[in-house]
Amino acid sequence: MGKTIKVALAGAGAFGIKHLDAIKLIEGVEVVSLVSRELEKTRETAVKYGIGHVSTDLADSLALQEVDAVILCTPTQMHAAQALACMQAGKHVQIEVPLADSLAGAESVLALQQQTGLVAMCGHTRRFNPSHQWLHKKISAGEFNIQQMDVQTYFFRRSNMNALGQPRSWTDHLLWHHAAHTVDLFAYQTGGTIVAANALQGPLHKTLGIAMDMSIQLKSSTGAICTLSLSFNNDGPLGAFFRYIGDSGTYIARYDDLIDAKDNKIDVSQVDVSMNGIELQDREFFAAIRAGREPNASVAQVMPCYCILDRLERQLNQSA
Repeated sequence: MGKTIKVALAGAGAFGIKHLDAIKLIEGVEVVSLVSRELEKTRETAVKYGIGHVSTDLADSLALQEVDAVILCTPTQMHAAQALACMQAGKHVQIEVPLADSLAGAESVLALQQQTGLVAMCGHTRRFNPSHQWLHKKISAGEFNIQQMDVQTYFFRRSNMNALGQPRSWTDHLLWHHAAHTVDLFAYQTGGTIVAANALQGPLHKTLGIAMDMSIQLKSSTGAICTLSLSFNNDGPLGAFFRYIGDSGTYIARYDDLIDAKDNKIDVSQVDVSMNGIELQDREFFAAIRAGREPNASVAQVMPCYCILDRLERQLNQSA
């Protein structure tokens, strides 16, 4: 197993808590520093998880010599700059989706990763959910070929709230956050490159200044197509639903669960060591650090996704 990997986690909100819960299940890893915006709440969380160091400034955690790696669950707009700071401090880094909110930001992270050789990974969790893993194995074995992916990503966020119903200090984004999951997954599952991409968006929210509804079409070099519908106006059911239409069946994935076209549940419990996609994602990050190898969902591997997001953003800006 080797020495314990010591981790700093930045961002103790809804997703940060998911990582803290996941890391408790991983042997040989310890969270030693917790960074978040509100000091007292951060202290309370640190006590609950047995974390000795707390701060409201990531630089304080990066100054700790014992810290080997950082997981960033901070607001989207901070991701690129914080990832650069982590690697400049000699720390491996996992950045929650999205890698950045601009192509330039994403490219700067990749450039420094290539310069330092550190492990830099982006939290594209769909690559790790057992449901999508099950299908990926079937595709890799030549038993299933995607003809179309139909994806619905629906939330109810007319006010600026996080997944726990708590007020956010920042604004989420359908394109640079939620679409990133599907754009990357579509390319990953088809094994091709995205050769066509189109987008439409609805009216901008008067206060938040973002589109609350969006439609995206993609085509892979394999010939497969993807239709992605996103909304912050949807009043339930909430979440992301992936319909895989293939040459030998139809499957519907929702996070870690999978059913076929007849609503029969498919047992994916033996696909990996856990049914928790976040835990599997974190296990890959730490395994890559131990082995000194490139992780699945490395910054380099997900970069094509951010090129497509940039292309779609420019298209939307031109049509506005």
